[in-house]
This record gives sequence, structure tokens and C-alpha cells, in this order.
Amino acid sequence: MKIVVIGGTGRIGSQVVRLLEDNGHEAVAAAPSTGVDTLTGEGLTDVLKGADVVVDVANSPSFEKEAAHDFFTRAMRNLTAAEQEAGVRHHVALSIIGVDQVPGLGYYLAKVAQEDAVRASGVPFTIVRVAQFFEFVAPVMDLTTQGRDVHLPSTQLRPIAAADVAAVVAEAAQGEPVNGLRQLAGPEIHRLDRLAELTLAAQPDGRRVVTDQSAGMFAGIPDGILTGTPTVPTAPTRYETWLLGGD
Repeated sequence: MKIVVIGGTGRIGSQVVRLLEDNGHEAVAAAPSTGVDTLTGEGLTDVLKGADVVVDVANSPSFEKEAAHDFFTRAMRNLTAAEQEAGVRHHVALSIIGVDQVPGLGYYLAKVAQEDAVRASGVPFTIVRVAQFFEFVAPVMDLTTQGRDVHLPSTQLRPIAAADVAAVVAEAAQGEPVNGLRQLAGPEIHRLDRLAELTLAAQPDGRRVVTDQSAGMFAGIPDGILTGTPTVPTAPTRYETWLLGGD
């Protein structure tokens, strides 16, 4: 199949492209750097010619509510029109577990709008919801660091390695559309402050963790929302193994 990966040069997209190519598909990385811009529509008609599947793993450059909403909805309008014209048979979108249960997060509301646009597009689809990436823990720690203290709440997460995310997205792209959700989380539930403690134990830099229930974007989110239900399938990679560079 010809599979176009929107955001195909990024962290997840580049891995998806490689996995698809390894399985014998024609995988095309589409991004502004390759001449494809979903916000303007530039390059979409050409790149989607003959495409069987579109995978959308592109992310908004801003987490601010209005900017993210504009990015996802405008991109989906242009992408949907081009997919319909090209006769694309399957749209795969990457989203977040619990995204529709956190109305206080503007970025999450923008992702809900993206999901709604996927469902309304008329193109058969699969929405892949995953937990927060392992790779996001260190940047979140940096954002909430005050002096030598990392302030984080004890919000429950079931984080997942980006490589495991890429694998499930690639698998979805090679399968039939489910016109609904697929989900995947990491193998273990951790509290966010504990994840930071594990990170600093493996990679000490002089900081310490302060449990602060009001700190950061995940403050106040009830247990069980960002982890998904107990029936959500889980990936194999453990956070501590990943920290130490293991498989």
C-alpha cells in the first residue's frame, strides 16, 4: 500500500515510516520540510495521489487552547478534502487516552475537536489513543522546576514509550479501519511525582521532587482518567528499563 504519514519527520512519524517500509509498503513522510503543509493545503493533492491510507501524527506547535484548536481543525479540513478527492480508504489519527474527560485542559479540548473532525469526515478511520509518552516526563519536570525543586502532582499516569506508540500506529495503518478507537498504554501505573523521582534516581542532576498537587498542566486530574480502564491493552516497555537504555 501507499501510506502517507502526516508529521512523518517527527518523533513518532519517522518511526512509523520506517516500520511501514520494513513491511514492504510505500511510506511517504509528509511535513512542511518535505513540501506538504496541512495548514495551507500546500502539497496535499500531489502527495495523496494513489494513497490508500493516511496516518496523521502531526502535532500543534503550541499547547495554548486557541492555537491548538486552530491547528487541528484547519489541518483536518484541508486533509479531509484532499483525502476524499484522492479516494483514501483509511485515516489513522493519533490521540490521547482520557482526552475527552479533561475539560480544563485547552490542548485536550483541541484534540477532541480533531477527533470529532475525523469522525465527521466521511473517510473510514481508526483513532489510536495512547497514554503520555515516556519522553514527555523530562520536559514536564523542566517546566515545573523552581530552583532545585521539581514541583509535580501525584496524578496517575500509565506512560508509554514512543517506540511502542509508533508500533501500534503502524499496525493500525496496515489493518482495516475500525471506525472507532484503539487504545494502548504502558505496562505500569505511576504517579507523576514518582516518575520524576525515578528519573532523577537514574539521571541525578541535583534536583529533588516536591509533591505539589497544584503544579503543572496535570494538576487536579482524578485517578483513572489518564491511565484508561483496566481493560486497555498495554505495551511491554517499562519506564525504568527505558531510562536505563534497555529494550
